[in-house]
Amino acid sequence: MELQVNCFMVSLVIPVFNEEEALFEDLKDAVGTLRSTGWEWEIIVVDDGSTDGTAEIASSFPEVRLIRHPYNMGGGAARSTGIRHAAGDIVVISDGDGTYPMKDIPQLVEALDECEMVVGARTREAGTLKFLRVPAKFFIRKLAEFISGSKIPDLNSGMRAIRRETALPYLHMLPNGHSWVSTITLAFLTNGHPVKYVPIDYYPRKGRSTFHPIKDTGNYLMTIFRTITWFSPLKIFLPLAMLLLLTGTGKLVADVVRYSWRVTPSTVILVLGGLQILVLGLIADMIAKRSSP
Repeated sequence: MELQVNCFMVSLVIPVFNEEEALFEDLKDAVGTLRSTGWEWEIIVVDDGSTDGTAEIASSFPEVRLIRHPYNMGGGAARSTGIRHAAGDIVVISDGDGTYPMKDIPQLVEALDECEMVVGARTREAGTLKFLRVPAKFFIRKLAEFISGSKIPDLNSGMRAIRRETALPYLHMLPNGHSWVSTITLAFLTNGHPVKYVPIDYYPRKGRSTFHPIKDTGNYLMTIFRTITWFSPLKIFLPLAMLLLLTGTGKLVADVVRYSWRVTPSTVILVLGGLQILVLGLIADMIAKRSSP
């Protein structure tokens, strides 16, 4: 896994949607940072159907390759498009809204010596509606840690470095919206790809956020369960099966004591339901292992 300087290419992918207030400074910082590294590099801006001057700003930089979606498809779709078009062995993804420090790109890339993906773990929450975002993100992160069995300092950071070859097989499974970053994190963790977290700063965004607290929090929760069902289904099926079987067994003992060996229909339903879910989980786990990228 060791990276040798000048033996690899870095592609910086920046997905944008109406980011004319922040994009110029982000690109200026990115170009300056990448020029100082001595690497071979490229910058890809994926304009996800912007209606302001975002595309014109990106086009004003000769170092930037602009890819445009015909309409707004979602930040996740823009990230996937960027990775597919990237020429680099390593892809760095960062938002173009002024929130992430482009100066930290080198430390993310260098940390890939030890893993397949490096996540820029934000040291603070600077987003809008913090009173809603902070508790929701904490709950979702803890649920993801429980299901994946891994410590996750930042589940949905928008800045990360990824080995392109490792990421490509997962792109068709990833959602088009905000939960793209959470899904690829869980996909890597549940498939044995080492993930490392590097602390980075995080700044208030410039311009209007497209994050919807209720809708996107629900999407994040569905993403966690969907991703685990894809890659490690027993983490969901086994606890539910055990709950039903233990409840059914306890009720069976109570039926024997109370009704002199007469078993009630509800007990039978609990036990059979638990067995069915356990069998479904084993089948799903077998399918997941056979079809894993």
